[in-house]
Amino acid sequence: MKMKPLFFSFFISLQLASFAQTANKEALFTIDDKPYYTDEFLRVYNKNLDLVKDESQKDLTQYLELFVGYKLKITKANKLGLQNGEAYKNELASYRTQLSKNYLTDSKVTNELVVEGYERSKKEIKAAHILILVDENAAPADTLVAYNKAKEIRGRALKGEDFGQLAVEFSQDPSAKENKGDLGYFSSFRMVYAFESAAFRTPIGTISNPIRTRFGYHLIKVEDVRDNRGEVSVAHIMILTPKEDKPEDKAAAKTKIDDIYQKLQQGEKFEELAKQFSEDKSSSSRGGVLTRFGSGQLSAEEFENVAFTLTAQNPISTPFQTRFGWHIVKLIEKYPLKSFEEMKTELENKVGKDDRSRLITNSLNEKLQKKYAPKRDPKLYALLAKAVTDDFYESKWEVPTNKAFESKLLSVDTKVLSGNDFLNYVKDQQKSNLKIKPVPALVDHLYQQYQEEQLTKYYTDNLEHEFPEFETVMEEYRDGLLLFDLMEKEIWEKSKSDTLGLKSFYETRKFNYQWKNRLEALIVSSTQEDVIKKAQKLLKKVVGAEKIKEALNTKDKVVVMTNSGTFEEGSDALPKNVPFQTGLTAVTKEGEYYFITQVVKVIPAAVKTLDECKGKVINDYQQFLEQKWVDDLKTEFSVKVNQDVFEKVKTQLKK
Repeated sequence: MKMKPLFFSFFISLQLASFAQTANKEALFTIDDKPYYTDEFLRVYNKNLDLVKDESQKDLTQYLELFVGYKLKITKANKLGLQNGEAYKNELASYRTQLSKNYLTDSKVTNELVVEGYERSKKEIKAAHILILVDENAAPADTLVAYNKAKEIRGRALKGEDFGQLAVEFSQDPSAKENKGDLGYFSSFRMVYAFESAAFRTPIGTISNPIRTRFGYHLIKVEDVRDNRGEVSVAHIMILTPKEDKPEDKAAAKTKIDDIYQKLQQGEKFEELAKQFSEDKSSSSRGGVLTRFGSGQLSAEEFENVAFTLTAQNPISTPFQTRFGWHIVKLIEKYPLKSFEEMKTELENKVGKDDRSRLITNSLNEKLQKKYAPKRDPKLYALLAKAVTDDFYESKWEVPTNKAFESKLLSVDTKVLSGNDFLNYVKDQQKSNLKIKPVPALVDHLYQQYQEEQLTKYYTDNLEHEFPEFETVMEEYRDGLLLFDLMEKEIWEKSKSDTLGLKSFYETRKFNYQWKNRLEALIVSSTQEDVIKKAQKLLKKVVGAEKIKEALNTKDKVVVMTNSGTFEEGSDALPKNVPFQTGLTAVTKEGEYYFITQVVKVIPAAVKTLDECKGKVINDYQQFLEQKWVDDLKTEFSVKVNQDVFEKVKTQLKK
């Protein structure tokens, strides 16, 4: 057993929610005077109770023996220094990073955002917008110019000017020139969060105040709100709009789609017509089937609308036109909006990847600010801010040498960070191409980032002290990794490479590896009795398996199957009650199948050769080596079990 996930499942299947700390723990045993306590033994025993299939291992005395052996192996691994290996340390660090992600969130805020996202997903909003671009890190003066421009445009719209025409004239969204700012219908998680929130707050027929996103300022006009239509799966046949604007080409495209529709009316299959005639080459080979979609996910709203109007009673549309060409659409299936429980995991993932995640991060940062109360030296900070120059914007700035910069700038609980630590962080941020100006504003921005990162890092580095269950899981994973490396070194590789030891082990135990009585036979089966009788007649004429299949099966229908080989007594492949004697059996029936068996040879029970049972022998040899090794460890290290405490544990578990 060398797969790490399987190996560790025995040791780290602990569910965080089920963790319980035993207050009155006692030393159950010691290894070289190092105590191991009852709380760990009880927790691991209860945790693994359902995982252990061997009833003997559920016996407490036997389980204590296993647990002591486990701790002996970990003690040996540490003695050998396996915990210092680079591969071991890297894997442990990777696991810790993954595990810590569960703690770098605010569950209350996350749950609120998930519920909000689901409630919004019940509706679809039709809106148009006007965008005035401004970088999210722009100078206040530039931001104000963009804001005032948006306010001016809104004022004109409120006085009656057409919003679409204003979008064509002023919007800096490149698509506005064609669509007049129209965004079609959308639901939650389709737009950036700030835009989405503003759209859901804006009443139908009104225009929002300027809304800031990372792209700039938006004016949003909400035109309609409807219930979410869910998703739909359709197939389509498409005739493309001719490349040249010639009347005869347009007429030919219309005639072709009408002819295809006529064929459908005559009963011809949609899928075959799509394969032959659809000019959408990405879907024609699949019978025109498209990936299922919801509102606003295609670039042709009229196509979506037709797809959603189809029903089981009227599953095929008449020909209709979009800017891409002519279409006929066939309904495959409609998928209504899922329940909250069905969507919860999906929504949690979306929240984690969405702009919303910043709200979760901000909430955690606020909690960490209160928890650790970071303190900054204002005089040193002022000195550091002056040390950063405009060279930063060209990635040429270097940290200047100054003894004062080595002083304490920031303290996070017990952690102290110097001015140089911060300046080195500033230097690294040149790669991010930040353009915040002037330099003091840039430094303030970077310091805020730096402090937040240091708070999170300190919190993450101290999770073992904050959460006992985190410490427990990490300890178990740490031990599991060490044990895996140790077992691979001491047992698994040795059992495979020690050919003389393996052979000697087999020779002293070979009578444990026995074949039962076996048959060398040909088994013929069919669900039709007349067919199996024909096969029986052919076998009597000494016709082989291939000839039987050739004689009875056809290209379109397989009525008989054959299975030849050596079969052990009790094998599922052998029909029941086959006599252990050579010759052709009578026809027998089991369930829906009829069988006949041609027994060629009877092979009596015998000891298996090493090659025939090598996998089982290696497994047994590994267990033998492991037990011998544990016995040796008991002499290498001093083990003392506190029997009085163990009796208390037994009593506690019986309650």
